[in-house]
Amino acid sequence: MTTTAHPVDEIPPKRQLAAFGLQHVLAMYAGAVAVPLIVGGAMKLPPADLAYLITADLLVCGVATLIQCVGFWRFGVRLPIMQGCTFAAVSPMVLIGTTGGGLPAIYGSVIVAGLAIMLLAPVFGRLLRFFPPLVTGTVILIIGLSLLPVAGNWAAGDAGSADFGEPRNIALAAFVLAVVLAVQRFAPVFLGRIAVLIGIVVGLAVAVPFGFTDFGGVGEADWLGVSTPFHFGAPVFEFSAIASMLVVALVTMTETTGDLIAVGEMTDRRVEPRPLADGLRADGLSTVLGGVFNTFPYTAYAQNVGLVGMTRVRSRWVVATAGGILVLLGLLPKLGAVVAAIPAPVLGGAGLVMFGTVAASGLRTLAGVDFKGNNNLTVVAVSVAMGMLPVGVPAIYEKFPDWFQTVMNSGISAGCLTAIVLNLLFNHLPTKAGSGVPESGGLPGGGVEKGVEQSREEAV
Repeated sequence: MTTTAHPVDEIPPKRQLAAFGLQHVLAMYAGAVAVPLIVGGAMKLPPADLAYLITADLLVCGVATLIQCVGFWRFGVRLPIMQGCTFAAVSPMVLIGTTGGGLPAIYGSVIVAGLAIMLLAPVFGRLLRFFPPLVTGTVILIIGLSLLPVAGNWAAGDAGSADFGEPRNIALAAFVLAVVLAVQRFAPVFLGRIAVLIGIVVGLAVAVPFGFTDFGGVGEADWLGVSTPFHFGAPVFEFSAIASMLVVALVTMTETTGDLIAVGEMTDRRVEPRPLADGLRADGLSTVLGGVFNTFPYTAYAQNVGLVGMTRVRSRWVVATAGGILVLLGLLPKLGAVVAAIPAPVLGGAGLVMFGTVAASGLRTLAGVDFKGNNNLTVVAVSVAMGMLPVGVPAIYEKFPDWFQTVMNSGISAGCLTAIVLNLLFNHLPTKAGSGVPESGGLPGGGVEKGVEQSREEAV
């Protein structure tokens, strides 16, 4: 009797592995290099140091992705998850780096934060029961909605660019979106699964003759670049820097939990407490490696969650191949410069459908939740509102303390925390006797979890 491997564990043919893996790299590349660019730019580092930060980041991105997908011992969730630098750490790192601590103080705090994540991973694993479909569906919806403005900025030419919002940028993004949709609808199945890659390649081919691309950086880039530990000096451990990075660690653990659960639902492999802890432990190890090899904290990348849902390619070996490609890009800066030359509108057109897919997946999960005779609609409504506040009004919390901004400026963490708290309030705490009479098949006003605590597999 032969047993069929789960789609997550299947290994596609080599040709497909390369195409699918490259698609994942292109989907996350802009976000991966943005963090070192922002932090290094704010610290006014010379171009050579900026280039070093980027290659180091790509190298550790690849290693972190391999740890998460392939796994060893109790490290790695073994699902198709891409890893990259977290944006939640940008503001604290800029503050640490520009107030006298410099890069050594950043790396000291990053190493401590990574160790803390590894220690706290089992605790988060035991909290999984507080993530029923009501919470997970809401979080996945918020992840998708919060990413859409990123795709919008790309489509307009990337925030801060001189030609931001030019009609030709929007037209190029719309063309790429149309190509992706056409390939998905009319092409054979295999080509449909690499629709995003085809859209980006066709968009790049159109962008070159119209002057969207600048390959000047390719000629200047080195052929070989190897990141060495503590290139910018031995790490410095400052209490204030460590405290702010520990807050970031809690935020990234919350976001990663949402992403891992989302991928588990999309791949029909439910994330149990132990695999969740293994995935978070991999995050911690990757963050420690980031501090050692001159880069920053790492987390799961939500844009690639959307790509898994859109292409329905569930193999973790595809994403492991993407990790291998990132390692190559980190060791061969000239290749990285070629990928970096892809215009933002091309990525924006592809991003719209990918990030929209994440939001739609959240709606699909919520479709299995009972909303009759209970307060579940309130949980979703308020959580989405809190998650969208920092996205729609980025400066809303700028008068608050730094630690509060670190938590609430991320729409994903703000919405996730709100959903968890409201679910506890309405569906876990006991209510007054006789209150909350349910409709047929519904829940009372609180205290009863039937229908809310159903398995994620049933909800999907």
